[in-house]
Amino acid sequence: MSPGTRKVAVVGVALSDCGRVDTATPYALHAQAARRALADSGLDKGVIDGLASAGLGTLAPLEVGEYLGLRPTWVDSTGVGGSTWEVMAAHAADAIAAGHANAVLLVYGSTARADLKAGRRRANLSFGTRGPAQFEVPYGHTLVAKYAMAARRHMHQYGTTLEQFADVAVQTRANAAHNPLAMYRDPITVDDVLGGPVIADPFTTLHCCIRSDGGCAVLLAAEEYVADTAKPPVWVLGAGTAVSHTTMSEWADFTVSPAAVSGRLAFERAGVTPRDIEVAELYDAFTYMTLVTLEDLGFCAKGEGGAFVAGGRLLIGGELPVNTDGGGLSACHPGMRGLFLLVEAVRQLRGEAEADRQVRKDDGRLPRLAVASGTGGWFCSSGTVVLGRD
Repeated sequence: MSPGTRKVAVVGVALSDCGRVDTATPYALHAQAARRALADSGLDKGVIDGLASAGLGTLAPLEVGEYLGLRPTWVDSTGVGGSTWEVMAAHAADAIAAGHANAVLLVYGSTARADLKAGRRRANLSFGTRGPAQFEVPYGHTLVAKYAMAARRHMHQYGTTLEQFADVAVQTRANAAHNPLAMYRDPITVDDVLGGPVIADPFTTLHCCIRSDGGCAVLLAAEEYVADTAKPPVWVLGAGTAVSHTTMSEWADFTVSPAAVSGRLAFERAGVTPRDIEVAELYDAFTYMTLVTLEDLGFCAKGEGGAFVAGGRLLIGGELPVNTDGGGLSACHPGMRGLFLLVEAVRQLRGEAEADRQVRKDDGRLPRLAVASGTGGWFCSSGTVVLGRD
């Protein structure tokens, strides 16, 4: 088998303890998730020769690798916000296919919630005041305000309503109700969403993701390792990455995210179309993200996202189940949630979700194709990965 021809599979996935974790460090959550993912794969730790980590320590992934007792010969510390993990998965798949690595561990852990509660950090996330940020920071343009401005533009340009954004939160919470690990499971209504405290107009609290602790890990390996794994492989069929902007004045169109590029590339490389996808796990720090990503991935036309999400289409039993674990709006969001999207997509394809949370077609069969699409910054970057099972 010549380098570049190897197929790549996800062979292990796991979550660490998530939600409210007051006694663990981020390093401990990394280790817990990594051990569980390795156990899920059935492989020996010695096969891991690649490590991808970002968001922790001064020299990630060196510090994480040392903590885990790994000495990788391939590393990635790409940092592009929430899409980091889809971008890293694309890098890792390319490296494995090319023969530069055999098994790559992607791992993440954060105590964002516990740190805030303990006073170890502030609620606002600062990206500093140097570089391009110097032209926006004096005006108090926070991260949530950037998303809110973009949402308002979509409303102005296409007539999208607050009720349609709110419906995304309602359906995501309904999916979370079936997930025993979700932080928030009680049903909510559109009126509940609209009636909450305003965070950044037009977003109220329930339009925004929750703050949690937690970690997760994904192990990718070359096809020759699949015979020794504990569970059937989920294949990486195609991936795409893209970046857009960092300064809002350089964003050509507030209604188009870089998922319009990463999604097109991923679907083309996988040889599938959006119509073939049966499960979608999308980054949802805010309700607008879900809606515009659905448009940009091609599930509906630009400007039609509001109508598309209506009628329960995003529910586990809906036409296109989206964020089946409850997403960042209800299940967990410890900072950079992109790796959680991959874990949930793999579990759905394997048929491992709880009975009332497992996506099935009308004839009872399991889904065969899923997409995980992460968004970073304020629609600054995107990574999209198409996954499939035999």
